[in-house]
Amino acid sequence: MKPLKVKDAAEFGKVAVLMGGAAAEREISLNSGREVYQALLNKGVDAVAVDVKDRLIETLQQQQFDRVFNIIHGRGGEDGVLQSVLQVMGIPYTGSKVLASALAMDKVRTKQCWQGMGLPTPPWMVLRHEGQLDDCIAALGFPMIVKPSLEGSSLGMNKAENREQLISAFREAAEFDCDVYAEKWLNGREYTVAVLDGEALPVIGLETPNAFYDYQAKYQAETTQYHCPCDLSDEREKQMQSLALAAVEGVCVSGWGRVDAFIDEFDEMQLIEVNTVPGMTDHSLVPMAAKAIGISFDELVWRILETSL
Repeated sequence: MKPLKVKDAAEFGKVAVLMGGAAAEREISLNSGREVYQALLNKGVDAVAVDVKDRLIETLQQQQFDRVFNIIHGRGGEDGVLQSVLQVMGIPYTGSKVLASALAMDKVRTKQCWQGMGLPTPPWMVLRHEGQLDDCIAALGFPMIVKPSLEGSSLGMNKAENREQLISAFREAAEFDCDVYAEKWLNGREYTVAVLDGEALPVIGLETPNAFYDYQAKYQAETTQYHCPCDLSDEREKQMQSLALAAVEGVCVSGWGRVDAFIDEFDEMQLIEVNTVPGMTDHSLVPMAAKAIGISFDELVWRILETSL
């Protein structure tokens, strides 16, 4: 990894750790935020934990923060809205800027960008109403996975193995008030690649007895297995890291993030999505990848804060 840019915590000034928000991932964000806040205190940073509910602009103005560590997951914090506010207010912040945040939050638009660049991603179809389901079945076949395009943490995602399950999955995803899309089911192995300041961290292999790496597998289960080092050869791991860097560059992601990917049954790499504000809890993957190369949680948080410079 690159050497640290900041040696003295005072250089950061007064830092607001923004957490919570009003999206479906609020509780996860609060958990991440508490961990990040404590890590900054451990490193001597003048940090203030801010649970974002309302009157954010007033809070930021009154306390005169020098920069923001954004750890709000999901809509309102990860989709360019918060980034726009901070940009207008002239407050530096961690992570991606407005365009990248908006693009990466929208999984359909992300896939369109990747497809336009010639990067591999599973076939998909946007579903706007139930009258399209038969066309979707003809195009993708069963099984498939149905997702709301603007949610993270696998919220609203369901596997469909027949028409009845597809109807149910579509209706549940549609409750999240955004585009719904179906994606061809991949049989293979799932991986994730954290990216920090333009460098890819070690690849993590994911294994769960669940139908897929769902919310329960991510945050609650003790049966999920994480492999780091993963089962890939050095050459294949470097290929996946290079693909992840191309994936984030394609949607202008900067600072830090995490790319989720598969190696399918034909041994082909497939991009699934990119997260611009990944989780930072005890179950989270970015800290796990950092630890594999000797970066502690506290140092990782420091390095992420440096992306606000």
